[in-house]
This record gives sequence, structure tokens and C-alpha cells, in this order.
Amino acid sequence: MIALKRRRGAAVLAGGVAAFMLLAACSSDSSTEESATEETATEETATEETATEEATADVAAGCEPYAQYLGNEGASVSIFTSILPPEQGLFEQAWSQFESCTGIDIVYEASDQFEAQLPTRIAGGNAPDIAFIPQPGLLAKLVADGGPVPAPEGTVANVDQYWNPAWKTYGTVDGTFYAAPLGSNMKSFVWYSPKVFADKGYTVPTTWDELWALSDQMVADGVKPWCGGLESGGATGWPSTDWLEQIMLRMYGGEVYDKWVNHELLFDSPEVTAAMDVLAGWMKNPEYVNGGFGDVQTLATVGFQDAGAPILAGECGMLQQASFYANFWGNFQEGATVGADGDAFAFYLPAIDDSVAPQPVVGGGEFVTAFADRPEVAAVQAYLASPEFATSKVALGTWVSANSGVPLDAYADGSIDQLSAQYLTDLTGTFRFDASDLMPAAVGAGAMWTQMTAWFAEDKPTAEVLKAIDAAWPAS
Repeated sequence: MIALKRRRGAAVLAGGVAAFMLLAACSSDSSTEESATEETATEETATEETATEEATADVAAGCEPYAQYLGNEGASVSIFTSILPPEQGLFEQAWSQFESCTGIDIVYEASDQFEAQLPTRIAGGNAPDIAFIPQPGLLAKLVADGGPVPAPEGTVANVDQYWNPAWKTYGTVDGTFYAAPLGSNMKSFVWYSPKVFADKGYTVPTTWDELWALSDQMVADGVKPWCGGLESGGATGWPSTDWLEQIMLRMYGGEVYDKWVNHELLFDSPEVTAAMDVLAGWMKNPEYVNGGFGDVQTLATVGFQDAGAPILAGECGMLQQASFYANFWGNFQEGATVGADGDAFAFYLPAIDDSVAPQPVVGGGEFVTAFADRPEVAAVQAYLASPEFATSKVALGTWVSANSGVPLDAYADGSIDQLSAQYLTDLTGTFRFDASDLMPAAVGAGAMWTQMTAWFAEDKPTAEVLKAIDAAWPAS
């Protein structure tokens, strides 16, 4: 139209006929240009549709979910982990179709000396392409030493879409995201016997107040409501740190919990002291514990693996322990079933105040970290953060993912894994990683264990216990 206006001005000077002729010519040019534009757009659309059809045609039947990872045929990606056989075979089975469809060979290597060997391999220039990191603390140390590379866009997109936001923070160091979550475990459970509950007429509590009303009812019925065990060899005491973490998150919410983890909130603070008082009224209550074993002091000597045995005998009502405890019931009773109508099952440890911490969950898991930025490595890392991988791994059993893209019916119906996933995949819940795993080893795997054990075994004063844990915190 700009050209049209310029030509029309010239035509007026030359006369009306010329103006008419010029206008007709301009109209013809405009129609030609519009026609050409339409033809070009049609050709471009057709080209795009053809390219899409060709790309789809290039993907073998059954490989459609892996189309975005194509183009790396013949490449190899190494994975180093502490997850040993027989679980290794399940991982290899889970990603076998991905390998077949993409042509990427995933080489799995596991070691029970993983945490000692990984830094050595990195320092020696022999880093794996990918490692499964068991704790965020190790990730931070590796980043400080210059090991991992930032996560690729595909991994970031999957984590942003499918995980509770807290998970991403645990894979982030100094503002850079490195590691996507892999497997997950649920620690906010209370184990009990559905059969015993049915016989006694007990109802699974859904609120904090109902939990303690039930405990008092059990006491009135002549049963110690709680049992537990802290003995675990060199890790003796760790279950008690989980108990404290459950209370801290429920009483104060995620932000205060984070400050506690980072030692911005001291152990010897009013908040932690109050949480310890709640724990004392629970697991140091002589009327409540230690059902089937003896008095409160026996908590320190009973093995954590054995702690639930009295539940099946009706000598103890409940045990606060993680989802993995499902593996122990068969040790106490041959053929023991785990399920909502079985010999043993678990219920969610209720929130204290939903306004402070809606659906609080303490858990753990592994993280997928890359040490190379090759396209095939990026493809594997992104795939491991996808619902497709998690669903295929879940279908093999004995594994849980916090990936919300995994349908709950992928888990065995009524299983503890399905119940765990129900809470771990809640994108709006208050999820936090096990605090002792996040703290420096001298604290989380040292002073917390020993001091909490002394609190139970020797009735060491709370103030002394908390001051001693603070004193163990590294100066820098």
C-alpha cells in the first residue's frame, strides 16, 4: 500500500486516465503478491506436514515415546551407582526399550564403595557419564570440586512439570540445577496390623489428635501403643532422628525446617527444644513404649529391623518407620501379608497443623547427575527424569517414584508402594528431604545419632543433648 500511494500521487499529475491505468496495474500487482504469499504459505505448510509425516514414519512402531531422543544411534552412556544387583537387572530391564529404540547403549556399573570411588574417578579424569547420587550433600561437594555439568533443558522441563518443587531445590547448588530425582522413599508412615485393629475395633487415625486418642485407648486396653528400636551397628540412633524430623516439619513447616537443616536455627533453640518435648511425650512416655520389649531404655538396644515384631503378636500397637519396612514382616511371621487387610500395613503420620505445613512428608531418594555434556548423555538424563522411564521401572515392582506423571495404577493395587506414591507425588504437599542426610556428616551421621541414643538410653537431659549436637557442627 505504500507503493500504491506513491504511484497514485504521480498519476494525478499526469492526468485522470493515467491514474486509472496505474491504479488498475497496482491492483493487479497486489493480487499477484497476495496469491504468491498464499502459495508460499501453502507450500511451507505442506513441507512441514510432509516433514512431520516423514519423521513419524522414521520412528519404529512402539518407539513413539522415545522420538525426542533419536539421533544418537551407536552412542554409549555409562552410569555409576551404589545400587547393586539384583536391582541392577531391573533398571536394565526398565530402559531396554529406550536402548532398542534410540540405539544408545547404557552401561551400568555398581559399587558398594561408590561414595569413595566417585570423587577419585573424577579427579583422575575417569568420571562416569552419569552417576546416581544418594544424597544432596554429596552433590554439593562434587559441584564444589568442579565435577558435574548443569542439567540439560529436557531434564529441567521434566522436573518442573512432574515433581514437587522441593525436589528441584535438592538437585540445585548455588543457583544452578544439576540433578533430577530418580527413585524415592516415604518416611512419614506408621506401621500397624490391620487384623489386630479390626479385632480391637480400632480405626486408623487421620488427624494428630486422633493418633494420641488411639494411643490412650490402647493403654486403657492394656497394650503399649508404640514400639521401636534404635540399634543399627555403627548407625545406631538413626530412627530417632527421623522421629524428630517428622515433628519439626509438622510443627513449623518447610522454611523453618530448612533453616534447621542449614544451622541457621540452632538445635539449642526454643523451636527444637519444643519439638523434643513433643517427642518425649511420645517415644519417651513410659505408658506408651516399648511394647513387647520393655521400658523406654530398651529402645537403644533393640535392632531397628526387629522393632515391629510385637505388632503381629498384639503386644505393641504401632511403629513409626519408613516405607522400606515392608520388607521385614516376613521375618517375624512366615507368610505375613502386607496390605490394608493383611497382617501389616501403614498409614500416613497425620499433620499437626495444615495451615503451617499442608500434608508434610519426610522422604529421601537418589539424584541423576551428569559429568559430560554430550547429546547422548543429555538424552539419557532427560529420559530418566521422564514419566515413561519411571512408569516402566515402577511396573517391575519394589520401586517408587515421586514423578507425578506416573499413574497410580502402575503400582500394585493396595501396595505400600502405591500408598507411598500417593503422598510423594502431591505437587502441593510439604515435602522435605531427610534432615540428617542433608546435614554435615559429623552431625547428621554422627552427633545426632549418638546424642539421641544417649537421650533414650541414659535419659541424658534434652538441653545437654542439643548443645552437644550444635557443638559438633563444623566451623565452616
